[in-house]
Amino acid sequence: MNPVMTPSTMLQTGAPEVILTIGALVLLVLGAFRGDRSTGLVSALSGLVLLAAAGAAIVAPTGSLFHGAFVADPATSFAKVAIYLMSAVALLLGERWLSRLKGSRFEYPILILLSALGMGVMVSAGDLISLYVGIELQSLAAYVLCAFRRDDPKASEAALKYFVLGSLASGILLYGATLIYGFAGSTKLVDIAHAVHGAGGTGVIFGVVFLACGMAFKVSAAPFHMWTPDVYEGAPTPVVAFIAAAPKLAAMVLFARALVQGFPDAVDQWSQVIVAIAAISMAVGALAGLAQRNLKRLLAYSSILNIGYALMALSAGTTAGVQAMLVFMVLYMIDVTGFFAALTALSRDGRPMERIEDFAGLSQERPALAIVITILSLSLLGLPPLSGFWAKFFVFRAALLAGHWQIAVFGLLASVPAAFYYLRIIKTLWFDAPAGRTDAPAPDAQAVAIASAAWSLPVVLIGIGALDVAAQAAAKAFGLS
Repeated sequence: MNPVMTPSTMLQTGAPEVILTIGALVLLVLGAFRGDRSTGLVSALSGLVLLAAAGAAIVAPTGSLFHGAFVADPATSFAKVAIYLMSAVALLLGERWLSRLKGSRFEYPILILLSALGMGVMVSAGDLISLYVGIELQSLAAYVLCAFRRDDPKASEAALKYFVLGSLASGILLYGATLIYGFAGSTKLVDIAHAVHGAGGTGVIFGVVFLACGMAFKVSAAPFHMWTPDVYEGAPTPVVAFIAAAPKLAAMVLFARALVQGFPDAVDQWSQVIVAIAAISMAVGALAGLAQRNLKRLLAYSSILNIGYALMALSAGTTAGVQAMLVFMVLYMIDVTGFFAALTALSRDGRPMERIEDFAGLSQERPALAIVITILSLSLLGLPPLSGFWAKFFVFRAALLAGHWQIAVFGLLASVPAAFYYLRIIKTLWFDAPAGRTDAPAPDAQAVAIASAAWSLPVVLIGIGALDVAAQAAAKAFGLS
């Protein structure tokens, strides 16, 4: 992008990652010397580091570093601000939750910082090598976060499944990257685009398919979703709130950058793969969710369904498609974080409320949280004028403008069975007999849940315009029509 950059400009371009790296290393040393006594201080400073990184992402100049391996443009700024802010929210939820369980450790906020650093590298990856490094840095921290409560067998099982299947997906992704490098002669996305031209040969197409499959695992798209329900159920709830939100946005931006900038002339080929993955994801997410009684597993299948919608937008292969995907992912992140915050806030006799039956009669005891969960459920359903409706509006519009009416109709049909499990939650909240007294909700988690519901309605009616403008500027950075 910029042929000559001064050291000062280079430092400003990579400032978010520099801040996160230095912050994580300094806080790691602080924690190592002071032990768990420093947990509160490390958590507070980690939050400030994330906010500083988000601020740096806003003002960072555009350009590229390391011969194009690291890219900074409006798309990276948009994604990094959202990722770092949501990571800060996850840090708040997790640290307070662990404190209440007497399991607070200084390593937790540092792992959040390292995962956020990996996500920053992911969205700025302009090279297949930096792409892989970013994914693995984010994933390795996420594996440890899932097993953070070492005395919980379900958490350890979830982390092990996540690690084993994640390693398999990394192998698939690397195999695809190897094929692409072998036939294109470069690992840089820009050089690959020049080398491939048109649709490319059979070897390149196979490489793109393997690369797409590896990244589909990272966003938990079907049929590469097998880790998602078990990890969502077994991992600590605040950790699930984290991995269900920010890493999904980072992976979707990476997905778009790898396909759009690496293979701009092969849209017709790779969009067919994305359409197939989107359709399978929507079918699996809508139908498998009907059988779930555990709320975290239900939200896992809901995430698979919603990733299908995001991929439907990406399959358009247009600026409007990328813009719709970005808007959708940000709105989805807010909704799902709020829902998991509500789960974090609620318990009965010290036991987390993780089954649909646990919500029975909640409206009589905790009307504020019942209203919050109702709003978020209806938003995930896509009921107007909530934020989920606007998210789906952008996605369906992009698909129809690109002529993909078949997948748009399929997505509309998939929303019908999905509506049942969202409405079942609302029915349990308001019409079932109470299942017993609930504990006083955690104020921090309750505040996050209320803020998310407030964004879903009515704040979104004001903020959707600004979000759309920012997403449009970000999408233009991909150079599509």
